[in-house]
Amino acid sequence: MNLKEKFSELKNKKEGALIAYIMAGDPSPELTVEIANSLIRGGVDILELGLPFSDPIADGPTIQLSGGRALKAGMNPDIYFKIARRIEQKIPMVCMTYYNLVLQRGIGRFIRDCRNSGISGLIVPDLPIEESQPLLQECRNSGIDLIFLIASTTTENRIKKILNSATGFLYVVSLLGVTGARENLSGEIKSTLERIRSQNPRVPLAVGFGISKKEHIKEVMEFGADGAIVGSAFIKIIEENSNNKEEILHKLGEFARELKEATR
Repeated sequence: MNLKEKFSELKNKKEGALIAYIMAGDPSPELTVEIANSLIRGGVDILELGLPFSDPIADGPTIQLSGGRALKAGMNPDIYFKIARRIEQKIPMVCMTYYNLVLQRGIGRFIRDCRNSGISGLIVPDLPIEESQPLLQECRNSGIDLIFLIASTTTENRIKKILNSATGFLYVVSLLGVTGARENLSGEIKSTLERIRSQNPRVPLAVGFGISKKEHIKEVMEFGADGAIVGSAFIKIIEENSNNKEEILHKLGEFARELKEATR
């Protein structure tokens, strides 16, 4: 199932998408597979699987530390794609990483590895739309969705440019800054979503950065989002229970079920 099919299925059920981000390799490559499967069984609609990079400019402290733990555990692109192939692929998977890793592996090879491991979308937060053409073309050739980010500071002309190339979904950044759980969401989310909606986007809108509880998800759904992306809150559970595998899997599944309920 690809992203377009998943969002269509959810729209027919009048549900929003719960998109969960985890870092591959944290706390270990082996446990990542079980963590992913626990989230899927808990009701997550789309899995965003992070490929760690040493200089993650868009990530806040929680995800930076997670990436550091993954790299220390030996995580690399070869292991990453092996992990992806082992996950219960009942839902779409999206890779989130940085452009250096894509270039170092080779754009064509990286996208082929995504496709062969069941990954149907790619987010590269440090790749601007103006420089995306080589990767975008390779993604199109392989049926992979290249997912772009839009923030409250994105100009109207730039939104149009992004919408002309966007497939899968748009990642709507809820605040200025980096990822990380917040107590309250930015007041700019509603107006940002309205600005994007006014241009009749062909793709769903998913809000991320700072979303960490069911109240946040209900709020962005009321504002007209098609999905909500939760990362740091899941990773906190992994971090706080790192010595107890069963507790990690249980708590992640329960939290996923709680958050999924908020999308209905």
